Amino acid sequence: MRSSPKSAYAVAGVSIDAGNRAVELMRDSVRSTYGPQVLAGIGAFGGLFSAAALKDMNDPVLVASTDGVGTKVKLAAQVGRFDSIGHDIVNHCIDDILVQGAQPLFFLDYVASSQLDPEMVAAVVGGIAAACREAGCALLGGETAEMPGVYQPNEFDIAGTIVGVVERVAVLPRADLCAGDVLIGLTSSGPHTNGYSLARKVFEGVALESVMPELGRPLIDALLEPHRSYLQPLGAALHAIKALAHITGGGFIENIPRVLPDDLRAVVRLGSWPVPPLFSLIQQRGDIASNEMYRVFNMGIGMIAVVGANDVEAIRGLIPEETFVIGELTAGDKLVVLQ
Repeated sequence: MRSSPKSAYAVAGVSIDAGNRAVELMRDSVRSTYGPQVLAGIGAFGGLFSAAALKDMNDPVLVASTDGVGTKVKLAAQVGRFDSIGHDIVNHCIDDILVQGAQPLFFLDYVASSQLDPEMVAAVVGGIAAACREAGCALLGGETAEMPGVYQPNEFDIAGTIVGVVERVAVLPRADLCAGDVLIGLTSSGPHTNGYSLARKVFEGVALESVMPELGRPLIDALLEPHRSYLQPLGAALHAIKALAHITGGGFIENIPRVLPDDLRAVVRLGSWPVPPLFSLIQQRGDIASNEMYRVFNMGIGMIAVVGANDVEAIRGLIPEETFVIGELTAGDKLVVLQ
């Protein structure tokens, strides 16, 4: 009996069958994020999302953002852990539109690799779907790409796009920022999705499964801790907050000025919150200057809320977790001062 000839495309390194299997493995996870607004999702050329609910808003503004998770994916691939990366990409994007006051509507993902592993893709998308469900956000569609010759063997990349909505009057930052406003810091869960090229260099040659005394758990667990979402903890307080700064790539130095007017600066009081041991370990092992640490990493503060001085305690009371008063706004140029 003659065997079927092997697909020329498969010989070139791309398996359509593997792509179809990946879709089947992720189908239930994706559909679990659907609400009645989703009119067409997985399998369609384009996702359809009903905008009827926006008619009940006075002046809805759509807010969109796209991002990736950087070289954190190399660590995930190295140890074969993929679901947490899905949480990373969704929560990073949620936090990026939250700083403008937006609530997420739907999310789109992109997963690319040198050779498609259906189980790996399903694990990544399963993490994406879980994070979307937690946020009440539909995973409306996505793309899986197999690109031999573009990516190295056993490596992959991931990106995502989110669309949310906010009433125009509630768009952040507000125009009434002023000297004397206070910075409230919410803790991060780890490095989130930034600084991993530096962290990987610092720990080069270190066994990722080793338990470091400073951490009390395997190094890889600390490094792959998912990026957290601030949507729920800030939900009840959002109406009273003047501005939010997501401490992502660029750390404190680059991100806080993005929400400041030209005549205000932010003073950040070092020592006003506990810096998690992972960051201290990175700094010591890499012999990294403090200013650079605060420009690369979040140093334990993943989101900063700017609030009126008279509203500090009331707003902290609306946030269901420990927060820290970490500084204030003063007159000056649009920059950050670490003191």
